[in-house]
Order: sequence, then C-alpha cells, then structure tokens
Amino acid sequence: MKGAVTTPHPLATEAGLAVLRQGGTAPEALIAAGAVLTVVMPHFCGLGGDAVWLVADRTGACRTFLAIGQGIDRAMPSAPLPLRGPGAVLTTAAVVDGWRHALDHARRHLDGRCRWEDLLSPAINLARNGYAVTGSQEFWARHRADETASWPNFGRIFLDAGRPLAAGKMLRQPELAESLSLLAEHGASAFYSGSLARRIVDGLNAAGAIIGLDDLRRTRTREVAPISLRYRDVTLLAPPPPTQGLTTLQIMGILSHFDLSALGPGSAEHVHLCVEAVKRAFRDRDAIADPAHMTSLPEQLLAAPYLHEKAAGISTDRALVWPDLWRHGDTVFLGAMDEQGNAASVLQSTYFDWGSGVVAGDTGILWQNRGAAFSTDQRHVNVFAPGKLPFYTLNPGIALRDSGPAFVYGTQGADGQPQTLSMLLTRLIDFAETPAQALAAPRFLLGRTFSDSRDSLKLEESMGPDTVSALRMLGHEVTTIPALSPLAGQAGVVLNGHGYPDPRS
Repeated sequence: MKGAVTTPHPLATEAGLAVLRQGGTAPEALIAAGAVLTVVMPHFCGLGGDAVWLVADRTGACRTFLAIGQGIDRAMPSAPLPLRGPGAVLTTAAVVDGWRHALDHARRHLDGRCRWEDLLSPAINLARNGYAVTGSQEFWARHRADETASWPNFGRIFLDAGRPLAAGKMLRQPELAESLSLLAEHGASAFYSGSLARRIVDGLNAAGAIIGLDDLRRTRTREVAPISLRYRDVTLLAPPPPTQGLTTLQIMGILSHFDLSALGPGSAEHVHLCVEAVKRAFRDRDAIADPAHMTSLPEQLLAAPYLHEKAAGISTDRALVWPDLWRHGDTVFLGAMDEQGNAASVLQSTYFDWGSGVVAGDTGILWQNRGAAFSTDQRHVNVFAPGKLPFYTLNPGIALRDSGPAFVYGTQGADGQPQTLSMLLTRLIDFAETPAQALAAPRFLLGRTFSDSRDSLKLEESMGPDTVSALRMLGHEVTTIPALSPLAGQAGVVLNGHGYPDPRS
C-alpha cells in the first residue's frame, strides 16, 4: 500500500487511496477525498464552506493553509446574529481556493504531479450519477425537518416531497455536478470570478443574502506557520488563530504536568484530569479571533509558566464548576500520509449541520453560516467586520517524532474537538494504545448538545457505572449518552501506513 487515508465516508476514502496508488501526494489525495465529501456529506461540508489544512513533508517542515472565508462587505448585522437563512450568509467560502493552494504546494514542494481535473473527477461522477444517502444525512435532515421548508432551494435537492431522504435512497445532484465540472475545466478561480461566480452571487442575492462579486474576488487562502507544543516524546502541531488549535495545545500542555501513565486509561482519574484541563483552556477561547485583532499572542497563552499555573489550579479530588459558553458546529475530518512520508490533516465545514440552509440558485452549492461565530459586541475581539476572519473551531493535527510526521489526527465536533483530542492523544501517547483501541474507547463531552441544553459532563455509557459514579463523587454533573455516540466526536488517525476511522462515523 502506498500510504493511507482516513475520512468519514468510504467513497471519499477510496478516492483518496486511488490518488496514493497512482503515486500522488498526501495533499493531492485529500483534495480528491475532500471534493467527494462535499457531494456525499452535504450536511457537514460543501463547496460553500471552508477548510483548515496542516501539511508536513517527511522532514517535518509544516505549513498551515487557512482556507477561511472573510466577513462580507456589509453593515454590522443586527443582534442576535441569524443562524439560518439568507441573513446567515455573512462570510464568503474558501474551501475551493484551499484545494487550489494545497495542489500548488504539492507541486512546488512535494513533487506532486496530479492534474486538477483528475482530482475533481470522482466527485463530479458521484454528483452526476448519484450515491446512497447515509444514515447520518437522513438523521440530520430529520432533525431539522421543522426548519428546512423555509430554506431557499433546499427542498428540491435534499427532500423528497417535503420529507427527508431515507438512508439508502440514491441522490443525484446534477446542478452541483455542473458546478464541479466548471471548476475542473476552468480552475478554482472560476468559483471567485467569471460566470460561475456570477451565478453563485445571483442565486444568493435572489434568496435575500447580501453578498457581492467583490466579496468572492477578495477571498483567499492564508498560508501561515503552525503553532506547536512538545508533549512527552512528540511535537504536536496545530493551526494558529483564528482556530481553536491553540485550545487543543493548551489542554495538552496542562496535562503534561501530570503523570497520566501511572493512571488507568479511561479511569475516573484520567477522565477527570482531561475534563479539568479542558475547563482551564476553554477560559481562554474568548481571546481567540482573527490574529490581526487579538490582544493576546499565542506564544503567551502557550508559555510554560502560564500552563504550569493552570495545571497547578486543578484539584485532583474536586471538579471546577462549569457555566461557560457552548458553541455549535459540525465538520468532517480527513487525513493522509503518502509513501514518501508527507502528511496532510484537514477539516472541512459549513459550520452548523446544513450550514445556512441556503442553496445558491441553480448551482447546487449549499452556503455556510460561519458568520454566526462572530460577535456583535463592538468591544469584543471577535466582533463582525468586513474582511475579518471569524473564530474557528476547526483544528486538525499532526504529531512529529524525530523531526518527521509520526501520525495524523483530527476530529469532527465543534466544542468537542479539543475534548475528543485530549482523550485520543493521551491514549495514543501516554498509554501507548493502538489507534483502533484509542478511537473505540469511551469519551466525554462537556457542555450542551442539540438534545441536552444542560452544561453537564456527558459520558458514554461504555465508561462503566464505577467510573460514572466516581466522577459524580468528584463533583461533576454527569449525564450519560449511548456508547459510541457521534456526540463524542468522529475522529480519525493515520499511523504506520494505515488509516483508522472512528467507529462512531
């Protein structure tokens, strides 16, 4: 096998593997896989969304691609920010430009030779010929059934006589196939200028969204250095602000002050320390925004004395009360390593499930609602402004060992992403579990969900009654969720030439 790929859908994984079998690089494989995911997982990602990339070559040289759409040129929206519908179209979409940037990087630095049109071909074929609707897609369509009737152009694609499409039913998207074909023929720039861009803007404007061609033209991927943290014998890489990659590294930096290997994996003590580290790190998330507007620097928030102070504040026998804000969001994680040892780790998203719910006219493109992550408080670092990047939950990861990529990791789950990663990484590193063991092991989610508005600590039932009881005794407000619940994140790992999906996917 020439490398490995992990994604949450087998058709996307196969598209990525086909690229690797033909000698393609890890970024090229994830362009093909990511394009397929925009077709077969429309409830979590799409051409009208964004992406965050980490790419490392075999020597460990790593770059971050922030394919994040900026705030559109409009007056401050009224509070509260709209979550759905035309008013929720507050940012542009950069996932397509991110693919272009990744392909250019592969060609310039990794000897990549794949053709753009070939990488989009599997997605075009699936959009044109159809795929079987997944249980996940049916679930999220049913969950939003009371809302979808009012979403512009949504029902004629994703509903059947007003009802959600059943799992297993074939879904064809000829309009999306045409848009993808135009991108294949004319390049990624066609999304941002030219006839397709005009059709996108006209479709969004007809639905009532305030967005212009100039907004699309100004959209660009920002290439920056990743941030990093030494944890045990590996260096963890994460994307910098405006993403919460900083939060994930803070959590791991706090946990580095405890001898987790002396504890039982999945024990009450292990879970308690992870939860308490999450709480301390989450207190700083309100400082994360477009880096041009932040008042605290990432290096300050990752400084060893600062993280030591946070760790020292953790009680091993009492939980910190947790009243803090919860953020919504859904994404897809995809990762790859090629036979040369290059690695790529990516998250694609339209923010909430189904994004804004607005399909751009006859393009088949569902637009994101990422602008809902902005604030309307003029004093806040994350306040909405034209051209500004919103706070971002996406934070894919790469772990380096001996200067080269050791493994690739990431997860879906908005607020849950750093939480899932705390359990995944400690199991992989501190307890030396295999990826399959670490991914299947029970996890937690601190905060609200769509089905439970309490800020409780939600534990998968597979943790066992003794662990649940012990955590309650420590002062955690505990509720249980089913074993292998998608609420606990849908993660993935690539290690030693194998891709490992989450059994929750």
